[in-house]
Amino acid sequence: MIISVLCENTSSSPDLIPEHGLSLLLETDKEKILFDFGQTDAFFKNAGQMGISLNDADFAVLSHGHYDHGGGMGVFLSHNPTAPVYLSRYAFGEYYNAERKYIGLDKSLQRIDRMIPTGECTRISSTCSLFSCNIQHRPFGTNPYGLTEFTDEKYSDDRFLHEQYLLLRDRGKRILVSGCSHKGIENIVHWFKPDVLIGGFHQMKVDCSSREGLNTLKALSDTLLRYDTVFYTCHCTGLPQLDILKSHMKERLHSLSTGDVITL
Repeated sequence: MIISVLCENTSSSPDLIPEHGLSLLLETDKEKILFDFGQTDAFFKNAGQMGISLNDADFAVLSHGHYDHGGGMGVFLSHNPTAPVYLSRYAFGEYYNAERKYIGLDKSLQRIDRMIPTGECTRISSTCSLFSCNIQHRPFGTNPYGLTEFTDEKYSDDRFLHEQYLLLRDRGKRILVSGCSHKGIENIVHWFKPDVLIGGFHQMKVDCSSREGLNTLKALSDTLLRYDTVFYTCHCTGLPQLDILKSHMKERLHSLSTGDVITL
């Protein structure tokens, strides 16, 4: 599998646009998959600079209903005339940050017939499936860090029912791709136990200057190291948090930036 990072918070090249968001192109022997769209058209411009065409992508996946992952979705649809987009049936909900700013999707897109709503498990092909894990027990606690949903006429902590994970089987490996891992990266690796996990760890709000924050990251590292998984992380993990995690996890943890291309 070849993974090209089309958009991420940082960039490995001055010719490519970094952006708070995520977009990955996943290429197997059988399928060409766009995973997330960033928040603007940066992912599409970067793809062009990298010599990558998205016009022939077989399908796209939206990891969850936040603007920094789905803001560029309309751009993709305007350039690729056939690919379906698989997204949670909760993706177009009312989602807000701690300041009550709307951080959801452009609701006009939900009328497009290429939007394919997914449930608890959606099998796309013999090697590719989506899972929401909404009915799974979460053995590890999670912190929404102020992210909320507006349901039943009130704001409450986001349950992240709109988040889903892409599981790929390629050349004997089980590769899991997550956007932000809001349901808890420890829970996700516990549920799937993949050979490789790619995605954000949602740790950027952890205070690295406090003992509590350092202990939190050390405990996270210890938990992740219990599994035979290699991690590639990005976006919402946070740069100082990544440095601390890397100091514990060593070669088991790698970081991704816009423009990176890796082969698994």
